Amino acid sequence: MKAVVIYDSSFGNTAKIAQAISNRLSNEAGDVELRQVGDVKPEQLLGLDVLIVGSPTQRCRPTPATSDFLKRIPKNALKGVKVAGFDTRFTQEKITSFGVVASKLLNLIGYAAKPISKRLKKKGGNVAIPPEGFYVDDTEGPLMEGELERAAAWAGQILVKEKEVQ
Repeated sequence: MKAVVIYDSSFGNTAKIAQAISNRLSNEAGDVELRQVGDVKPEQLLGLDVLIVGSPTQRCRPTPATSDFLKRIPKNALKGVKVAGFDTRFTQEKITSFGVVASKLLNLIGYAAKPISKRLKKKGGNVAIPPEGFYVDDTEGPLMEGELERAAAWAGQILVKEKEVQ
């Protein structure tokens, strides 16, 4: 299996999640690259089996760098590729502490993972597993306890799907 895990990270938390995902995939499946979003050109995605993209949630969506990268992927460039999106975000408890309006707005608009997954699908990818959010304690982190393990388990679901296909 050839896979790439691409991420953007503002304070290092999303990078840690991406590393946990990459480690799980590479320990069990082989050829996995971990790349920061600014270091990847869409043409470098040729020949992939799996593509995972992650971003911190900022203003209810992926970072501008992540959005720009996703826009630059040519239509149908991900045909036959298993794709998945993830983000880092606040817990519901933290969001509620911002007030009712902020809480309702964020719950209505959402987080970065779902739009990432939708854009990957729009580019021809086959969504392997539902998009997932991993929790940070505050804007700069740290990650909540157990999130690295949860990220590795999430990546493991892709491996299960991959084995089911073979």
